[in-house]
Amino acid sequence: MKEYRIPTKDASAEFIERRSRFIGHIFLTETEEEALQRIKEMREKYWDATHNVYAYIIKDGATRFSDDGEPGGTAGMPVLQVLQREEMFNVTCVVTRYFGGILLGAGGLVRAYAHSAKIGLDAAGRSIKRVWSGIYMPCPYNWFERIKLEVTAFGGMVRNVDFGMDVEFDLLLPEAQTQPFLDRVFDISAGTIEGLVTGQEYRAFPID
Repeated sequence: MKEYRIPTKDASAEFIERRSRFIGHIFLTETEEEALQRIKEMREKYWDATHNVYAYIIKDGATRFSDDGEPGGTAGMPVLQVLQREEMFNVTCVVTRYFGGILLGAGGLVRAYAHSAKIGLDAAGRSIKRVWSGIYMPCPYNWFERIKLEVTAFGGMVRNVDFGMDVEFDLLLPEAQTQPFLDRVFDISAGTIEGLVTGQEYRAFPID
């Protein structure tokens, strides 16, 4: 199963550029039907807006954008390019604009719509969907911080920690990094610390 990035949650953010109000909305949408539904909802909610520009990318599906009346290439494409640069999938971005009476010019529009998509995505957060290995790893207390550092170095995360006679880690490691991580810990501990793979799961976890 391939790994890919998705929004962590639905979110929005806004800013003012020369009296025009821009609102960047981000949605996790796993099908084109969901994307179109979100766009419809935003058009109905912000019916009085000057423009509701959108772009969406569905994994193994459609990639679409619309300028919604803005000059060609100044709105939908910049939004789409932000999503593509961020390597996002199953994502829909709608940027709502309330015109403030001052023309921004083509360059200004490109920057404003791209910025709207970026701040919306920052608000939503980014997650990566991949195959993760669950690892149970007990260790002495004096190894607690070192194990956490190694987990981070191999792109993993600490899911839970129990403190008893020893520290008992419940870890998640990317599938491809699982054995290298186990080998590394075994080597640096001179064979005194070993982990047990408890299973695998294909799911998304936040990366920021």
